[in-house]
Amino acid sequence: MEALALRLSQLDSLAEGAIRIVMFYDTMMRRRVDLPALARASAVLAECVAGIRLHGTGQVIRMAPDGTPASVPPPSASCTAPITLDEEEIGVVWLERPGAPGSPELDALMLDRLAIATAAVVERYGPARTTMADPALVELAISADCDEASRARALRLLGFAAELPVHVVAVRSQLPLDQLGGLLCPARPVKAALVADVGVILAATVAPGRLPAGVRAGIGTADSPDRSWREARTALRFSTPRRPVVHYDGLGALALLAQVPPDAVRNNADVAAVARIAASPEDLETLDAYCATGSLRRAADLLHLHHSSVARRLEQIGKTFGIALTEPTGLMRAGLALTAWRLLDD
Repeated sequence: MEALALRLSQLDSLAEGAIRIVMFYDTMMRRRVDLPALARASAVLAECVAGIRLHGTGQVIRMAPDGTPASVPPPSASCTAPITLDEEEIGVVWLERPGAPGSPELDALMLDRLAIATAAVVERYGPARTTMADPALVELAISADCDEASRARALRLLGFAAELPVHVVAVRSQLPLDQLGGLLCPARPVKAALVADVGVILAATVAPGRLPAGVRAGIGTADSPDRSWREARTALRFSTPRRPVVHYDGLGALALLAQVPPDAVRNNADVAAVARIAASPEDLETLDAYCATGSLRRAADLLHLHHSSVARRLEQIGKTFGIALTEPTGLMRAGLALTAWRLLDD
């Protein structure tokens, strides 16, 4: 009889603790607290360090039971629980209870409720307003092999609401990607990561005029992130020092050149002529200026030369092509050949 009374007393204690924990986290969720506040309150309730880590952003929060960030290196967690959102594990929560463990049942219940509350906060607020993102998450968002449900989850974890358009920008620059992202889309949301050797920026809006000199960028449309990424990479290939930022939708039929097999491009007589002209940087610069302006006099202004000097150079360059560059057909062929030759160097 005494043993049964003791057991019932223990059950009552567990039940009281469980109700207290459930009510505690219900209150936290109603108050719409952020992740640091959630970890801080959990540490106070558990009377030990509580931690939260998000896989996508790498964000780690550890709070001590006195309500301050835990500063000492973390010991092994006494218990952990996964954070799941839409059946995907997005992080983990844990307790660092030193010495004798508390009630395993109550600790497990507490972590379960902490994980649920954390997932709700992430879904409500998204990641922190930082520009740099986990490359794996960005790659998932722009991958052509990703199913739409996974892409939507990745975009949501990156901070893009379902109704937001997403432009993808491919960049090459020595400047930090977070700086470029902030310039392109100062109002946010914007995320950036290095994928392979190309900088990838996802942005709700794009202001390319804010990019500093020396940055090469290709900008895709906001149709779909995977398609926008393909377009952005293609547009980046068409960028030049004279035209550093290229919008894919501004390429028109020129974009088809990116689909021509490299061997077919190399074997073309006009492209081979450009390759020979490139041996002289002066001639290549003259050809570039003339193809960019379509005018002998405007090319001379760009080159800071007299128009007669430019005319003599173009006459010699035309002999390499075997065509008259001052004729409309010659200008068109030279421009296409110059663009195709540059694509080979990508």
